[in-house]
Amino acid sequence: MIEPLGVAQQSVVTSLGTMVYYTPTLPPWSENGETNQPTLLFLHGFGGGSSAYEWSKVYPAFASDYRVIAPDLIGWGRSEHPQRNYQVDDYITTIIEFIEKTCNEPALVVASSLTAAFTIRAAILRPDLFKALILTTPAGLSDFGEDYSRSFFAQLISIPILDQLLYSTGVATSNGVSSFLENNQFANANRVYPEIVQAYLKSAQQPNAQYAALSFVRGDLCFDLSLYITQLTIPTAIIWGKKSQFTGPEIGKRLAAMNPQAIKAFLEIDEVGLTPQLELPAVTVGLIQKYLKILVQ
Repeated sequence: MIEPLGVAQQSVVTSLGTMVYYTPTLPPWSENGETNQPTLLFLHGFGGGSSAYEWSKVYPAFASDYRVIAPDLIGWGRSEHPQRNYQVDDYITTIIEFIEKTCNEPALVVASSLTAAFTIRAAILRPDLFKALILTTPAGLSDFGEDYSRSFFAQLISIPILDQLLYSTGVATSNGVSSFLENNQFANANRVYPEIVQAYLKSAQQPNAQYAALSFVRGDLCFDLSLYITQLTIPTAIIWGKKSQFTGPEIGKRLAAMNPQAIKAFLEIDEVGLTPQLELPAVTVGLIQKYLKILVQ
């Protein structure tokens, strides 16, 4: 919800509504004059107030060499927020539709957390749309039979009326956003600065933003990625924050070991939580550059 310098806002229509996306095409990037650059797509993860802002400290570094696009997924940021109970297939479908409508050739995709797990499933269904995947903490949140939806908090947030109250008072507030980022998303609370809180808060306070967020927190969007990971054929690299609160790196190592043919690299990063792209953006940029060279021959 806060864009870097030189980023334009565009949109496409999917089966669930309009998806807004951001692309560095204004000065100083418009001076490049390149029109045939490969597409590098950045997909954000889920949580109260998530949006394409999650990658905004990373994707400008690639604007000179790639056609960079970073959407707000349906139900998040400035994209359309249908009033519905979102399901796994909603996001797999709209990711595929978005790539079909914005990319003329197989895309290089960088994705985060649960969305990264959806992206794996999209790449299994439509491998023709993907050239390579670079994923941070890809997890279905019910991996290897661990059922998140049975947790106390997921059950609590499933209670009608109470769910809306908890969202409006505990999520869509400055204190709620700060608390979640500091205690759950970041390994080091000192890395959470006011701009990050402001961007997440703006997204969390969009009309009907609670529907996607509550679907996520209830566990409606969770699945067991281990049931699908062996079907992946797209060259993939995985980056995992060692202090990820929801799914530790042991889950990632188990997933990666199931498909060494597709998963070419797995890297654990010390002192980082769920989103290295926000905690250590310069390091994340360097790792993406490294893995693009390895994966794209």
